[in-house]
Amino acid sequence: MVNKLFGIPLRSPSLYVDVEKPIQHSEMKSIVVKNLFKTYYHQKFVPPPIKIYRRIKGIKAIQHSFQALKNINFEVQKGEIFGIIGPDGAGKTTLFRILTTLLLPDSKSDRHCEFDSQSYTKSTILIENYDIIKDFQKIRNISGYMPGKFSLYMDLTVEENLNFFATLFNTTVKENYHLIKDIYQHIEPFKDRKAGALSGGMKQKLALSCALIHKPKVLFLDEPTTGVDPVSRKEFWEMLHRLKEQKITILVSTPYMDEASLCDRIALINKGEFIGIDSPKNIITNFTDTLYSVEGDNMYQILLDLRRNEMVKTCFAFGDTVHVTLNDVKMRGCDDAMMKYLFECGHLNCIVKIIEPSIEDCYMKLSDL
Repeated sequence: MVNKLFGIPLRSPSLYVDVEKPIQHSEMKSIVVKNLFKTYYHQKFVPPPIKIYRRIKGIKAIQHSFQALKNINFEVQKGEIFGIIGPDGAGKTTLFRILTTLLLPDSKSDRHCEFDSQSYTKSTILIENYDIIKDFQKIRNISGYMPGKFSLYMDLTVEENLNFFATLFNTTVKENYHLIKDIYQHIEPFKDRKAGALSGGMKQKLALSCALIHKPKVLFLDEPTTGVDPVSRKEFWEMLHRLKEQKITILVSTPYMDEASLCDRIALINKGEFIGIDSPKNIITNFTDTLYSVEGDNMYQILLDLRRNEMVKTCFAFGDTVHVTLNDVKMRGCDDAMMKYLFECGHLNCIVKIIEPSIEDCYMKLSDL
């Protein structure tokens, strides 16, 4: 086939098909992340006169770096609720912004200072088999993103916000109302109220409705229950499980360890690294140490005294109790020795008992805190 104007041979139309098709991977995987790194660079403030002097002398400014994500690898199956569990500053929001094509991962040039060029491995990040760099627009069309901070238009009403987001994706509220019906019916009586005047729980329901209105295949929820009352938190998670029944993949982050059990699988993140990926049940099962709960009158002093004892492996405050594990295998399961030690330290009214570990206990152990 030849171009009539320029006489240039044209490729067969069949050769163009691969450009439109996504990269082929397992059909059951909704999200694939391999070798993900992200580094932030910043420069300290320098007064203008010094900047001019440096330019004249050819002195380069020193860049300070902070690695927010380090070698992140995980996969999420279609229709799965996958939780990213970790404290503030662990890297959850950075990860979500990369997965939603709002940030770029580190390239080879970003990592040349810290990694040898021969050991460099390119990041692979796929959402529904689409690459986040080459196919970012397609990913945005099939993804719903609910950031940690309420980001809808405060001066628009509930109904106006919903119609606006539906229009952006060339759809209507009526067309996909079945997706948001269970969520939207809680706030529909307030559809004429401005979004800025809604309560925290209602804002989250509105934000989730706007993220779902274009019928996404993947839903990204960045700390959706932070600052929300317990009742609204429970309602929110019930909504997520109903969405799962519609085969929507949900990636959710939270600093609340008790919400981990509501996910199918979780990844524990600390200082930009994944320290464990499994189902909540399996993570708890892998906690092999005997865990003790200690209660008493002066909990702070009990905490200090236990941490001074050589037989104590870990000791952390958990609400009005202290959770303890022991170093010596022979001493594990023997709470009498601990009671005797506390009595010698002057703690007369103490209760020591063996308890089952929680996700938070597992996180503390895996973090080596």
